[in-house]
Amino acid sequence: MSHYISITDTERAEMLEAIGVAQVRELFHDVPKEVRFPTLQLPAALSEMELQRELHTLAAQNANAMTKSIFLGAGAYHHFVPSAIDQILRRSEYYTAYTPYQPEVSQGTLQAIFEYQSLVSALTGMDIANASHYDGGTAMAEAAIMAVASTRKRRTVVVAPSVHPQYRQVLRTLLQGTNIHIVGDEKPDATLDDTMALVNDSTAALIVQSPDFFGTLHDLKPIADKVHDAGALLIGHFDPIALGLFQTPGEADVDIATAEGQPLGVGLSFGGPYLGIFTCKEKFVRKMPGRLTGATLDVDGNLAYVLTLRAREQDIRRETATSNICTNQGLMALAAAVYLSLMGRQGVRKVAELCYHRAHYAATEIGKLAGYEVLDRSPFFKEFVVQCPQPVEKVNASLNTHNIIGGYDLSRDYPQMNNAMLLCVTEMNTKNDIDRMVAALSDIR
Repeated sequence: MSHYISITDTERAEMLEAIGVAQVRELFHDVPKEVRFPTLQLPAALSEMELQRELHTLAAQNANAMTKSIFLGAGAYHHFVPSAIDQILRRSEYYTAYTPYQPEVSQGTLQAIFEYQSLVSALTGMDIANASHYDGGTAMAEAAIMAVASTRKRRTVVVAPSVHPQYRQVLRTLLQGTNIHIVGDEKPDATLDDTMALVNDSTAALIVQSPDFFGTLHDLKPIADKVHDAGALLIGHFDPIALGLFQTPGEADVDIATAEGQPLGVGLSFGGPYLGIFTCKEKFVRKMPGRLTGATLDVDGNLAYVLTLRAREQDIRRETATSNICTNQGLMALAAAVYLSLMGRQGVRKVAELCYHRAHYAATEIGKLAGYEVLDRSPFFKEFVVQCPQPVEKVNASLNTHNIIGGYDLSRDYPQMNNAMLLCVTEMNTKNDIDRMVAALSDIR
């Protein structure tokens, strides 16, 4: 034990005496006896050389996404990540930096956060962006809590069933025990009009997504008007890439807007870490969870960056805190800032155009296949729903033999949608990729 913890037996005895126990085993007294010190069935120890060989063997079993055509989205998207992003993130001053509570030694981190906030505000057309949340799901849950805090006596949050099902699960998990009531998503086949009909004088906020989980685009401006007429707030969840081409939350008069920032240079990374984008109108800034960096001048008149409009304790006062978020995804926020800086306004628009046109090309070609039907021809961005002639699991298994990763099986979350696949097309899918997928689908009857 002392090989790993550099204390002597005497020092260990002094520590145990100070806390009032005779031996280390007593520290585990509260653990049930039958599971306290289990016998571990571990293989024999390996040398470093043998261990490296074993790890390389295991790693070789992973599928290499770069050799496959990926048409799977559903909240995690295969977008291009410029190599400059990784080079910047790997600088030690960024990936070792922690929470910048002391501005005098954190100017670089604070400036990076400030630039991220500024870029996200420009992208969304919203007044304020924080920095940041764990992922899109937790950002949405925090938005619901903030909406209730901002509307005071209203305790109901209406959620459209077309919002990402996993985000809705996170929402219900984080809001349990808060006396906030979630309604609207109990009926998976309810329309957006059906959901809006539930908004009344007890509603704190309506949560909608555009493009929604099925890829469908919605005009949120008339929805915002109706919600505001009822005295409630509108929470809009968006795809940041789609904003390069379509309506922004600011243009739609959304009160709080959230997103999964993974498409902005973060990469798939086997599911994380990701980035929760959170923005709002200026009048709600003091209720905003997470951190906010501001620019000011120091005593010498030099530009300086500080955490502003909130005390550090605002996150750690238990039931009186506005948020349970105490650590932001600073490194992922930096990745998004670098991505937006590299791409610029025209670059983001170009990516959005490629996604839109290639997705529509794929939908058109699949729609020509016997046994397949593209459902709901409403305007969509980069995702669309395909009714398949066979179970999606079987379709995907067949596609995999062609080095193609197929779409998401919607029956997992929407039982009424049997044999329905959610396909995603991004700028990473070439015309040849799409044609190969269509040809592979045509062989599945």
